[in-house]
Amino acid sequence: MDVIKKPFGEIDGEAVDSYTLRNDAGMEMTFMTFGGAITKILTPDKNGVLENVVLGFDTLEQYVQHVHYYGALIGRVAGRIGQAGYSSEGKKVELTPNDSGNHLHGGKIGFNRVIWAVEEVSVEKEEVSVRLSYLSRDGEEGYPGNVKVDVTYTLTNGNELLIQYEAEPDGDTPINMTSHSYFNLSGAYKEDILSHRLEMEADRILELSGDKVPTGKLIPTEGTGFDFSEGQTIGEGMKSGPKEGYDHAFVLNKKNDPIVLSHEESGRAMTVETDQEAVVLYTGNHLTGDLLTGGVKGREHLGLCLETQGYPDAVNHPHFPSVMVKKGEVYKASTTYSFHVLNEQG
Repeated sequence: MDVIKKPFGEIDGEAVDSYTLRNDAGMEMTFMTFGGAITKILTPDKNGVLENVVLGFDTLEQYVQHVHYYGALIGRVAGRIGQAGYSSEGKKVELTPNDSGNHLHGGKIGFNRVIWAVEEVSVEKEEVSVRLSYLSRDGEEGYPGNVKVDVTYTLTNGNELLIQYEAEPDGDTPINMTSHSYFNLSGAYKEDILSHRLEMEADRILELSGDKVPTGKLIPTEGTGFDFSEGQTIGEGMKSGPKEGYDHAFVLNKKNDPIVLSHEESGRAMTVETDQEAVVLYTGNHLTGDLLTGGVKGREHLGLCLETQGYPDAVNHPHFPSVMVKKGEVYKASTTYSFHVLNEQG
């Protein structure tokens, strides 16, 4: 087990570092302090070949210039907030609009656009971890209250990547964090994600308006292209579902029920378990031709996100599970990504 720190560049004179967590099996996960973004995950295929399974860039400049949240931490609130605001105790809270008049993924300078501090590095016999922290100040992107945020990345010898989120505000404020990694289990982006198979127990999705903000209704997935209960490929689902691709919040039947993404050709599989209420499946519908790690050109459907979180736009729908965190309360969330090969666990 090891943690390796390297300089990755500077932004306005402030250093940005990368950290690589490596386990005894050879699996690696690398992130940088800008946006806390995961830049690389190396996992073995069915033949033991280690390859990268997340989309990313080779340089800091590319991360600064892009607009697609590659691998970044998202907050204070993930997803869209309709009309960039909400009401709290009879008062209107106005947030920064950055998506056709709505507020998306924390605003123009969300958690994905700041430099996080590394608070602690731990190397144990069976796991290594790094804890990041950031102070989100009162008024940032319109949000009330100061919030001390900690995120811990942990890699185990069982090829598990655990992301733990913790945030404590000094005043009432919404918090709903996630990680925005684009996964592609084919390895080194050899093909798109349409052949990836997804299995997920989610009987309902949030209905969306034309600008992709939840309407407040929950609609059943059974018998539709949104039904992954028995497993289907992304391409199969799109034929009878959203032709342009998925960008939808699935309501999980149970917390910590396994969500399994797999790719038959490589033999890779990833199991996701979360204590959150929902997961947004986004299939990279608007990815552009950026030059990615290794010189591969980006394109739509080259990666997919499984953004574990509370319901998007919950602040505007009182019947949704609340994402408001009151002064004195502590927000906690965790998601585990377990990597394995298909002949090991099916």
